[in-house]
This record gives sequence, C-alpha cells and structure tokens, in this order.
Amino acid sequence: MSQRPQRISYVSIDQMDDAMRAVMERCAVEGTPRPESSAVRAHSSAAFWSFDFAWNRLFREGVVDHQLKELCRVYVSRSVKCEYCGNQRSDAARSAGLSEGKLDELVNFESSSTYNDREKAALSYAEAITWRLEPDDAFWQRLHHHFNEEELVELACFITLTMGQQSWLRLLNIDHHQVMAGTAAAMAPGFETPTDLANAKAADDYWAAR
Repeated sequence: MSQRPQRISYVSIDQMDDAMRAVMERCAVEGTPRPESSAVRAHSSAAFWSFDFAWNRLFREGVVDHQLKELCRVYVSRSVKCEYCGNQRSDAARSAGLSEGKLDELVNFESSSTYNDREKAALSYAEAITWRLEPDDAFWQRLHHHFNEEELVELACFITLTMGQQSWLRLLNIDHHQVMAGTAAAMAPGFETPTDLANAKAADDYWAAR
C-alpha cells in the first residue's frame, strides 16, 4: 500500500507551550487521542483546547459507562472508515474488560449475542446519528428504556464529537508512530510498532480493506 500524502502538517513539540506539551505527553502515555491528531489540532489553539476539554468531559469522564462510549467510538471508526482512529483503543476500556473480540462484531451488532440490550441500544443510537437514519417511535422507546435523558444527551454529544473528528481525520492521511514515537499506548493489538502497523495494513483481513 503506497503512502498517501499528508494534507496538514504536524506542529513540532518545540513550537508548543508548556501546557500544550503536557497534553502531548499525556497523549503519548495514555493515547486516545494519540499524539498525531493532537499535533494537527495544535495549529489552532482554539481547536486544540476546545477538543481537549470536550473529549475529557465527554469521553474520559461523564455519567455514561466508558466502555460503552468506546464501543460507539470504534463503531464510528468502522462506519466512516477512519483508519487512524480505528487502529487505536482506549486503554481504560481495555483495563475494564472490553475485549478485542467484542469489537469484531460491531458491524452486525443487532444480530450478535456478544452485546447486551443496553449496548445494542447505544450502538443503534450511534448508527442512527452516523448514517442519518429516520428512526421510529420504537427506536426512542428503546433508548428511553435503557438511558435517562442526561445519558442520552451525553452519549449523543460524544458520538457527534468523535464522528466529526474522525470524518475529518480520515481525509488527512496521518498515521501512528509519527509524532512522539516509541510508545504503543492505546494502539490496537498488532499495530504496536511501525513495522506491525505496516504488516497489519498489508494483510488480506485488514478491517479497512474488507
């Protein structure tokens, strides 16, 4: 697979102030987001800090279970085909028990026995938002059965935040291990090094090529 040209450059760490560098260090250690996407957002201080605040409040914090939001994040990756986002994982969700095998059935979540009813409802919400569906009353009855209104608002705002970012990032042709390289924080299994990443992308069963 030939390397596609990168559309927006990375801001050098040396050009960032101490506060931005601290966020970049966190990205390198914790991931999701990883340093590359943050180094692109650093071209705009407003974009950098607005995203950092919203991401922390909606993804890392909030009232909705983090694993559930990670399921929705990866579902969006598969839907909009953002390889950069789809090849990373939330370490916090993995530590809490979210397995790679559970992510493998996201595309067919409704018919899968892997997910419980609450997870399927959340994924149907992500599906409706991502694909601009026109759901009926039964769809909303299902959501209100599993989530209160605070949860529904938080979940929707997180889904739209990650969908917007992923829809944009997929256009930029950025990739992992290019900024603050040397860590495998939040990388999906089999993508931990530049060599692993290249081999995984070249494989016949690579998710974005299916």
